[in-house]
Amino acid sequence: MEGTSGGFRKELVGKLLQLHFKDDKTKVSGDALRLMAELLKIFVVAAIRSVRQAQAEDLALVDVDQLEKVLPQLLLDF
Repeated sequence: MEGTSGGFRKELVGKLLQLHFKDDKTKVSGDALRLMAELLKIFVVAAIRSVRQAQAEDLALVDVDQLEKVLPQLLLDF
């Protein structure tokens, strides 16, 4: 996913959101789905980079420290 223009399909994001709504009649606009898909993509990229950072430090678990180390790089993506 990293380095590509791919992301989450709107249908998948819509299904994930519907699973967590209390009211089944709740609707989500197309713009909200695109925004949520972009946020999920950013979250996944941050998680992947944190795992790679932990591996570079020979750690078995990802801690908040690894996330803090990759956040500046994530901000430069924009």
